[in-house]
Amino acid sequence: MDTITTFSLLLSTLTFALSVIGSTSEYSSSPPLENFLQCLSNNSSPSYPASNAIYTPKNSSFLTILHMHTHNNRFSSPTAPKPLAIVTSLHESHVQGTITCAKNHGLQIRIRSGGHDCEGLSYVSDVPFIILDMFHHDSVDVDIENGTAWVESGATIGKLYYTIAKKNNSLAFPSGVCTTLGTGGHFSGGGYGNLMRKFGLSIDNIIDANIVDVNGNILDRKSMGEDLFWAIRGGGGASFGVILKWKIKLVSVTPQVTVFKVIHSLEKDATNVVYKWQEIASKLDENLFIRASFEVVNGTQKGTKTINVTFIGMFLGLIDKLMPLMNTSFPQLGLKKSDCIEIPWVNSTLYWANYPIGTKIEALLDVPKEPIFYNFKTMSDYVKKPISKTHLESIWKFMIKIDHVKMEWNPYGGMMHEISASETPFPHRKGNLFLIEYLTSWGENGVEAENHYLNISKAFYEFMTPYVSNSPREAFLNYRDLNIGANYPSNTTKIDLSQSYGIKYFWGNFQKLVSVKSRVDPQNFFRYEQSIPPLLH
Repeated sequence: MDTITTFSLLLSTLTFALSVIGSTSEYSSSPPLENFLQCLSNNSSPSYPASNAIYTPKNSSFLTILHMHTHNNRFSSPTAPKPLAIVTSLHESHVQGTITCAKNHGLQIRIRSGGHDCEGLSYVSDVPFIILDMFHHDSVDVDIENGTAWVESGATIGKLYYTIAKKNNSLAFPSGVCTTLGTGGHFSGGGYGNLMRKFGLSIDNIIDANIVDVNGNILDRKSMGEDLFWAIRGGGGASFGVILKWKIKLVSVTPQVTVFKVIHSLEKDATNVVYKWQEIASKLDENLFIRASFEVVNGTQKGTKTINVTFIGMFLGLIDKLMPLMNTSFPQLGLKKSDCIEIPWVNSTLYWANYPIGTKIEALLDVPKEPIFYNFKTMSDYVKKPISKTHLESIWKFMIKIDHVKMEWNPYGGMMHEISASETPFPHRKGNLFLIEYLTSWGENGVEAENHYLNISKAFYEFMTPYVSNSPREAFLNYRDLNIGANYPSNTTKIDLSQSYGIKYFWGNFQKLVSVKSRVDPQNFFRYEQSIPPLLH
């Protein structure tokens, strides 16, 4: 039985079990929840009563709060498992209390900052659970004089960019292009974006953090020790505790940057352009980042399909410096001055997030006010040598045949090749040409539709096997994928099962992560389907 089918059966089993438990009133009167709520009330600061932060199914706004930060509709259906309660923490004592009380009363917690976990693991579980929602912990305190900032884990990437720009338009931070990502999960999984070839990942620019450990203690870098500080920067913070905030080192950028977008179709020599991109994208000037995105579209002939390849780029500099560079290194792209736009760096973050040119930077503060109503499945791969033109054409044919799968190819090189694979838990450094994200999305709801599209996603992933890394076949943690291995049920994390995904995400760093976990959480309280296990499990 494959992983998808197993997980679906477990979700169905849990849903049935919850229906047997009974109505909303029975839910909230269950002894574990009742005891948990009383314990949390007793362990919260009097200035921040826990009652102001707790939502149970008895509250009319329970589902609104639950779905507000649910970014994959696969996990917001009526049959999806629901938490016993949601703690929308207003104060660090709520975080401490949630950990202490869940541990004392045998409940699992799921930690949510932005809600972008691709498999919904920050808000869905196959055992009774509490959501600890960190979205109120969203302050950003920028220190221009020292070039640093403290960022709480519930702050979005957009809010971080906005706050930096309001203080100084020549400072930035290397992070994601999706502006609604929460820093708690995004940073702890690595955090990449269009500045990574120049400055590395988010984790390469984190210099301190505050975390609440399994005993409810708040630790900084000095008190947690260098091994735990190493682990939470790329190893997934939710395996080790609850991240309260990060201290980051800001980076200097040019006051104006250049962005551009060029589209090639298969009917207009896209294969040759993509092949050349593979050869040079990781070797270009480190100030230049060019992503290639692939999508099946209607062809020029009625009833036909083709593939559009969109090359979207950012250059830390002006057009007059970019054009000679492109004409020398990548003339096949056919970039023209008219394709290029010079804007401040903060405005480029809006451009990459698909906002129209001229959008005010206050849009970076936008967060979804309504639930997300589309379903998706994400997978990832790394490529270490160029895929031949013949094989590219085979990929295009299969992509058109199955439809519904999009790809994004993100180039490495530059600073990504300068940092050791063991410097952080994130090992995907030198030797990688680019990272592939596969995205399958659909609008239909229901188990039949979900299984259909999940099978499409799996089929394309299997088709790509000869062209990507192997031994291990690497994967990126923030493109969470339960197909590569998982623990079921999630309250029994086994080290032998965990190696199936651990080696793909972390290579040899997995064993060090296990060692850290064994020291800081030996009883495995912080656990989920792909968490790091302690040695004795």
